[in-house]
Amino acid sequence: MNSLVLLIIGAILFLAAYASYGSYLAKQWGIDPDKKTPACALRDDVDYCPANAKVLLGHHFSSIAGAGPITGPIQAAIFGWLPVYLWIVLGSMFVGGVHDWGSLFSSVRHGGKSIGEIIRVNIGETGKKLFNYFAYLTLILVVAAFTDICAGTFAFDPAKPEVLTGARAGTASILFIFLAMGFGYFVYRKGARLSVSTVTGVALLFFCIWIGYQFPVLKFSKLTWDIIMIVYIFAASTMPVWLLLQPRDYLCSFLLYAMLAGAILGILLVRPAMAIPAVTGFKIGEGAKAQYLFPMLFVTVACGAVSGFHSLVSSGTTSKQVENEKDTKLIGYGAMLIEGLVAIVALISVSYVAGAKGTPAQIFSSGVAEFMSKFGIPTSVGSVFVILAFSAFALTSLDTATRIGRYMFQEMTAKADGTKSPLNNMYTATAITVGLSALLLSYGYQKIWPIFGSANQLLAGLSLLAVSAWLAKSGKKNHMTVIPMVFMFAVTLTALIFVAKTNFAGGNFIIGALAAILFVLAIVLITTSIKIFSGDKPKDQNVNA
Repeated sequence: MNSLVLLIIGAILFLAAYASYGSYLAKQWGIDPDKKTPACALRDDVDYCPANAKVLLGHHFSSIAGAGPITGPIQAAIFGWLPVYLWIVLGSMFVGGVHDWGSLFSSVRHGGKSIGEIIRVNIGETGKKLFNYFAYLTLILVVAAFTDICAGTFAFDPAKPEVLTGARAGTASILFIFLAMGFGYFVYRKGARLSVSTVTGVALLFFCIWIGYQFPVLKFSKLTWDIIMIVYIFAASTMPVWLLLQPRDYLCSFLLYAMLAGAILGILLVRPAMAIPAVTGFKIGEGAKAQYLFPMLFVTVACGAVSGFHSLVSSGTTSKQVENEKDTKLIGYGAMLIEGLVAIVALISVSYVAGAKGTPAQIFSSGVAEFMSKFGIPTSVGSVFVILAFSAFALTSLDTATRIGRYMFQEMTAKADGTKSPLNNMYTATAITVGLSALLLSYGYQKIWPIFGSANQLLAGLSLLAVSAWLAKSGKKNHMTVIPMVFMFAVTLTALIFVAKTNFAGGNFIIGALAAILFVLAIVLITTSIKIFSGDKPKDQNVNA
């Protein structure tokens, strides 16, 4: 099969879904451009800050992309390219896109509050507590996994002084952080025009890449980068959103778009055939290491088709910045379809360099760099550029996840009478979130990823449950969220059983115990929620339809 055909079919289907299914969802859900959003009504310029739709698309896309749409499809390719491709396309259109948009829109209609608060209003206080515990555990896994991925990507090995890819990407990334802060200051505090600032910012972004390539001065070990990442995410979680998070993600999106455009142009020129088998089998491997297409394919692809983490971004940072409800379609549904396109490119890349060894980031960068070399970009330059883009995916998700973890911890420790507790302080909440994640770093993302994938996808099912309950309470049709919800529950509860069994058998008792805890929490929450779909009213109901 020619990969260009797969890319074109995917792009056409995504555009058609955005125009047709997206419009259908907007009508069914009642998108109202005249309704005041929380970003405008509750503006504080720390967390609530209305943003231009294009800027917010950049923040949201950069935050949700993470390492998932690249790492997931590449790892799932062991089952063959055809099942991975079908799940990316269908999952993005009918599961992931609906999940992301539904989470964003329902949060906007609930004052920019988290999915946990949406569950409280529509299911009850017990449901909220269970969801928050589940989501917080998942966020700790996200922060730990992405911290390890970023540190590993930037690490320099003195034994291989000629390999400077990580040092170059790390140097450019640190420069980019300071560039983003300058961009935010001039746009939000000095009133600089967005168009002029964008052109200047993007030009300086590529200048940072050039400096990082020519002068890779940050030659640190993985442990040192772990420490740098921990300090960075603590600062990023507590800074005003306009100073770092929003401008960094916005500018970062241009880096990601450039990488995607370069890869697509290269595929158009090369038109490579898919070198890996279309289907390899339902079962891969033997014994304790055996993996089954169901449920592991749907768990492993992760962000390339659907990701529960996206619901936390949608209802955590993005919903607090939406300027107009009509923008939620572009930001929620559109960003997921773009991510689906990235996942298709990742799948094509692993096929193009079939047999290549290394991390998913290295395999992806090798494939895309080869594509871009066909229109004149040296492979060595292209590889550094793609690694930097990959790390940008992970780094933006990392700082967003830490901030959302802080929100959630503060929400869990808030007192009913509204008084503040020491644990509710944003600095304390951030320190605890980062500290718990740091404890898992010793495991490495390879051991964390399987349970992260299972917990992440189950979180998607729980988020779809929250949106479904809200739509039902609002008297609106909810089949578009209930059907994917049931499927995600079937996939992920099965996967958690496999993960718990494998880790207990292998002596990884912490990971095994986390899988068991997440499974029990999910079952209790699902059981609690069944009453809502049978017509019972939750306590504390205050639906803002």
